Amino acid sequence: MFPLKKGKFAAQAHVGLPEGTFEEEHGRKGFYGKSSHLYHAHPPTGWVRFEGKLRPHCFDLNLLEPPDLRDPQGQPVAFLGNHDVTLYVSRRAAAMPFYYRNADGDELIFVHRGEGIIETDFGPLNFERGDYIVVPRAVTYRMVPRSTDNFFLIVQSRGEFDQPDKGLLGHHALYDPGVITTPEPAPRLDDQGEWEIRIKVDDEISKVFYPFNPMDVVGWKGDLTVWKINIRDIRPIASHRAHLPPSAHTTFVTEGAVICSFLPRPLEQDADALKVPFFHRNTDYDEFLFYHDGDFFSRDNIKAGMATLHPRGIHHGPHPKALANQGKKAFTDECAVMLDGLNPIEVLPAGEGVEWKDYWQSWVEKK
Repeated sequence: MFPLKKGKFAAQAHVGLPEGTFEEEHGRKGFYGKSSHLYHAHPPTGWVRFEGKLRPHCFDLNLLEPPDLRDPQGQPVAFLGNHDVTLYVSRRAAAMPFYYRNADGDELIFVHRGEGIIETDFGPLNFERGDYIVVPRAVTYRMVPRSTDNFFLIVQSRGEFDQPDKGLLGHHALYDPGVITTPEPAPRLDDQGEWEIRIKVDDEISKVFYPFNPMDVVGWKGDLTVWKINIRDIRPIASHRAHLPPSAHTTFVTEGAVICSFLPRPLEQDADALKVPFFHRNTDYDEFLFYHDGDFFSRDNIKAGMATLHPRGIHHGPHPKALANQGKKAFTDECAVMLDGLNPIEVLPAGEGVEWKDYWQSWVEKK
């Protein structure tokens, strides 16, 4: 079906907007379904007041102090979640004195800061800043940091974390699978001390004790394992003639959520092309964005370690400062992790404690 056309409109999305208008994309199924483009006389984020619970959220996760920050026996803290995914922050400063097994879901660990080793059933993996580590459900592991100032963003999912279908772009688009790292067995057969495995089921911890180190696997085979990729190895797709939707930067897909990686890239060179993220109202997804590094050109007063949550039903898009600076930069200088959740994402008490309550006012233009 070809789109209907009424009033003033651009012939192509994000290109050649009618003078004095602000384009908004109203779509279904994230950026994969039916959509319309509406051309407003004012920015759709030009609000002056909110009533009710619906509003954009911003969190300074640098202020979170999970139990594992000071106590090696401590656990990460959950700050957002729904039935499909739960988001945690770990600030673990010392090695786990136990092993851990999550039977509630698969985990995607993003290393915002820190370096060290993750010991797993399949063998150890070195980790460093910018790593995504995929840990399947019920894999036993232990974090052993080398650094003390560490920050891990952890996404727990009911489903597996899979690579996206790259379609016409081909097998090597976004990143070549050759950059994926998997562990080599390194059994701890000479460690005969007592070791504890903590197993999380239904958000409760059970403990199992062994008279030997449970990392005693001497070999493995199969297609289910721990694996990692560093964000620097992701090669973003760019178009010099049109702004691409966030879905073009998909890194992982899981049940009820899509995870995208935003990286430095050239901005659109076509004079008529929109050069900042277009306004849109999330119809079927809540959008979480974690700011990892750089200058977040579409946002103001945002720094590394902060995160935003834009719930369905309310517009979001570039801040007024970003609109005013459109065309002044030739490239983006930012690294960020986005999660689009199919079901509403709830703010948990730990998240409420570090929320910037007046974030919604950051779109209000100063007179």
